[in-house]
Order: sequence, then structure tokens, then C-alpha cells
Amino acid sequence: MRPALAVGLVFAGCCSNVIFLELLARYYAIMVTMFFTVSVVNNYALNLNIAMPLHMIFRSGSLIANMILGIIILKKRYSIFKYTSIALVSVGIFICTFMSAKQVTSQSSLSENDGFQAFVWWLLGIGALTFALLMSARMGIFQETLYKRFGKHSKEALFYNHALPLPGFVFLASDIYDHAILFNKSELYEVPVIGVTLPIMWFYLLMNIITQYVCIRGVFILTTECASLTVTLVVTLRKFVSLIFSILYFRNPFTLWHWLGTSFVFIGTLMYTEVWNNLGTTKSEPQKDNKQN
Repeated sequence: MRPALAVGLVFAGCCSNVIFLELLARYYAIMVTMFFTVSVVNNYALNLNIAMPLHMIFRSGSLIANMILGIIILKKRYSIFKYTSIALVSVGIFICTFMSAKQVTSQSSLSENDGFQAFVWWLLGIGALTFALLMSARMGIFQETLYKRFGKHSKEALFYNHALPLPGFVFLASDIYDHAILFNKSELYEVPVIGVTLPIMWFYLLMNIITQYVCIRGVFILTTECASLTVTLVVTLRKFVSLIFSILYFRNPFTLWHWLGTSFVFIGTLMYTEVWNNLGTTKSEPQKDNKQN
């Protein structure tokens, strides 16, 4: 090979790599922006008269939101069975949202103005949750496109999604500082085994970071290693367990209507994943193997 040709090929290869990295960085910048926005809005919604159970139920509609955006953006089409699941989840979220609205107005017993103001803040919270739900679904579609184009790299996506947004928290520095002061004023707690004494809120934060890391890393790995059905089912079951724990531990008000709406949400989600059909297929496979033997 001639030296000039070899140099030309090396230069072309370097240019293509630079273009590839620039394109990848641009895609990651968009995904990180979406991830940061969804995280901040979801957390801030809790300051707008949104109870934790309603927060969890609302976020359980992420699968349905992803389906709707898939129809609009990717022009996908689904079976009647899955459209039925959309209706169930929508009705479930509506029931829980409507009953929570009645609780907000009934619990505001100071005056009519205070009650109206609390209801307005609650409506803003619902708007924030809706925005975060749609943005999260759009991020899922964008991430799926990114994996198809550049390959499935769970650790890389996990790192960039959580490392790159860190400078954005500078804009929330005052809020973080105020909460740090509140954490320092909480009662002291002696950590078992280690014997270290620290404010209990810092201990809760540490436990939350550890469990969140295990959970999020598992989701990122499942996204690349397992079928979307398995990932969806695991995440749905985790949300259901979190919801039950929140109701029991924090003694949140939960009426029969809330339970009915919750049942619609999770039954509709399981219908969408077609878990019953897959369980039937799994049971029939051993029988076929036995007949062949």
C-alpha cells in the first residue's frame, strides 16, 4: 500500500470516529437533559399537595404513555387487547386522581381561599406529573432508538445519565442547602453494627441512595439483557410493593375507590404485558418436551 493512501485511510478513519463521537455525545446530551428534567419535576411534584400513593399510581401509567407516544411518533399499531389495557389504566388513574382531588378540598378546613389555593397547587402537581410522565415515555422511545443505533451498553448509559446532570443541581443549591440544615436538625440515630451516630435523615438518605442504585442498575441491565416484557413486569411489581408499603407505613388515606383505581392500573398494565399468555406458553413447553421424549 502506498504511504499517501495509508495516511489518507488513517485520516478518514479518524474523521469518521470524531463524527461518530460527536453524534453520540449529542444524543447523550438530549437523553441526559430529559432524564434530569423528569427527575426534578417528579420530585418537585411532591411539594404540590401530591400524596405519595397518587404519585406512584400516576407514574405507573408510564407504559401506557410510552404506547401512546409510540403510536404517534413511531406509527406503531397494537391489538384490541392492548387498547383495552390502555382504557383500564386510564380509568384507574382518573378514579384515583378524582378521589385525591376531593380529599384535598375536604382537608383544607381553614377557609375557602385556603382550600381553593390548596386545590390550585394540587392541579399544578397533576400537571407536573403529567408532563413528567410524557417526558419519561419520550425518553424511553429515544433510549430505544439510541440502543439500536449505537448498541446496548447499560453501564455507559447508567454513568452518563447520572454523572452528566450533576452540574444542573447548582441551580437547586439553595434548596439542597435548606434541606441539609433540616437533616442536621433531625433526631440522632445510632447505626447498627457500625455504632456511628448521625442525624436520622442522613441515614435515610444513605439507605435511599443504596437502594436506588441497586434498583436503577438492575433496570438498566434488564433493559439490555431481557425482553421488554420482563422489564415491564418487574418494574410494575416493584411499584405495587412500594405503593402498599407507603400506604401501611405512612398511614396515607386510601379509600375503596383508591383501591379500585389501583386495581385497574395494575391489571391494565399486566394485560398490556400479556403475562397470562406467556405463562401459558411456559407451562405448555414442558408438556411438548415430554411428548417428544
